[in-house]
Amino acid sequence: MQELKNKEAAVVVFSGGQDSTTCLFWALKRYKKVIALSFDYHQKHVKELECAKKICRDHEVEHHIMDMSLLNQLAPNSLTRVDIKVDENAPEEGTPNSFVDGRNLLFLSYAAVFAKQRGITDIITGVSQSDFSGYPDCRDMFIKSLNTTLCLAMDYQFDIITPLMWLDKKETWALADELGAFDIIRNETLIKASCKAIGAPNTMIFLDRFRFKRISFREKSKWNPCRYKNQSAIPKLTPCAVTVAIAAPVAPQWK
Repeated sequence: MQELKNKEAAVVVFSGGQDSTTCLFWALKRYKKVIALSFDYHQKHVKELECAKKICRDHEVEHHIMDMSLLNQLAPNSLTRVDIKVDENAPEEGTPNSFVDGRNLLFLSYAAVFAKQRGITDIITGVSQSDFSGYPDCRDMFIKSLNTTLCLAMDYQFDIITPLMWLDKKETWALADELGAFDIIRNETLIKASCKAIGAPNTMIFLDRFRFKRISFREKSKWNPCRYKNQSAIPKLTPCAVTVAIAAPVAPQWK
């Protein structure tokens, strides 16, 4: 097994959505070379791949899209089939019908193979246990387990890095703002279309208010996730009373 890790380059698993875009800009602040890797599994939200292409092109990030259509055949669900409606509420038992079995397992495994061929050890992914929506492959335990497995399987020292693991959506938006990516995510990903599709205009209200409040937001809070090397040491962000939920029935309240 190689002893030295390459800490000058990283591969970002990049869907073109909010979380992975935040991770992309997080990586761009830390590495000399960043490669974005997307996967086409004939998902319903395939337009995210167009967003991914544009973001990478605009910011001169090397970008690759891998064909993962086999996953669509293996795991039919509400994200891969137009005739299956997404569950409005999470089931009491089991996983939501939007959970794609094996998705993160396969994506990270393929990303590891891709990274090793280029001498890269760091793989960045936007999974979050604080906001995992019942998806078991977003848990910290799974990521650590897979990290060990990939190192053993390929005799190579990978680091799967999860900048958002312990952040909720409010904190993820604050991090995006710290990284200078807030407007990019708001305007160039599918966040607007997604909010409209699921009937959550309050999320956009929050974003509009956040835009005008964010200077005082930063001044009120000394929270700066960029300064923490140990992710578990990142404190919770509580600068103001904001209710943020993708399907929140009540508009966010600001003090």
